[in-house]
Amino acid sequence: MKKAAKTILSIALSLNLAVAAAAPLAYNPELLISRYASWGIDPDKHLASINLKDSWTRFKKNKDVIVAVVDTGIQGDHAFLQSNIYVPGMKPSATNFGVDFSGEKVTNTPTDAHGHGTHVAGIVKSIFPDVRILALKYYNPKASGQANLDATIRALQYAVDQNVDVINYSGGGPEASVEELRVLKLAEKKGILVIAAAGNERSNIDDKRHAYYPASYGLTNIITVGAHDDGLNIIPSSNYGKNSVDIAAPGHRIRSAIPGNGAGYMTGTSQATAFVTGVAAMIKSKYPKMKYDQIKNIILSSSLKVKNFEGKILGAGKLDAGRAIELADSVNQKLQNPARAVANR
Repeated sequence: MKKAAKTILSIALSLNLAVAAAAPLAYNPELLISRYASWGIDPDKHLASINLKDSWTRFKKNKDVIVAVVDTGIQGDHAFLQSNIYVPGMKPSATNFGVDFSGEKVTNTPTDAHGHGTHVAGIVKSIFPDVRILALKYYNPKASGQANLDATIRALQYAVDQNVDVINYSGGGPEASVEELRVLKLAEKKGILVIAAAGNERSNIDDKRHAYYPASYGLTNIITVGAHDDGLNIIPSSNYGKNSVDIAAPGHRIRSAIPGNGAGYMTGTSQATAFVTGVAAMIKSKYPKMKYDQIKNIILSSSLKVKNFEGKILGAGKLDAGRAIELADSVNQKLQNPARAVANR
């Protein structure tokens, strides 16, 4: 009897895989290997990639999702990103394509002279091509650390006030901030998911002496992300922590959009963070009623365990978009059709 049950289960799994393989993709498969794409979404990379193609066989957009990218700005008219730019209440233009908090005056032209913000936004878009990106610039290379932190807090507050769906913050530092924590707690209260970089100091952030904020605040709405390479090793520069770093994602020599309508390579937990943001945004788009903690649990529970990550990443897990969407489907079905219980007498 047990053998027969196993046979039936094997057949069912085979049929499910066959159906998934035959299903049409939500997006053009050429996007997976375009000049703005990386090995992180390359179908030929198999286990090293995030298994994005499989997620696209299951994905259906049911809601526009707004991701606030708190970073160095963006090239607003970039050929790869222009159609994704979001400006609250109006159509984006050459003079209004986000918000720049990095200078003495707040403006609506968050020009990216660094390239980091455009690169991060490009990764998010490569995963979820229909994402709406609210570019919020905080970084000024000529400003002090405190000034950049103050700008970060204003950017985060703006994102929370706009009720965005996800905040991508690929930055941080070793010092905690009462005001930053206040804003992030407000985001938690509002149900906004925050994807934060673990940092690039080669440190174990389980040790409070090496904490990295906002990743180390420990709020329920924060997913802290470490970086791995295409050989499934945590990259040397990535911070780690078996209790503090929730998941790992591709972060070594990642190709994405850069200013000048170009494409280029960057390495770090910033890039890894954007991969997780893209998957979180897809889940939120397919299932708009899912709460932040459900999405977080889905992403972490569906992660693929990697032996090399043991002792460095919570659950030793790497991001897997296909498994995440599949689990989201299952969770949603259970939410829609809860199991019946025996009535009390």
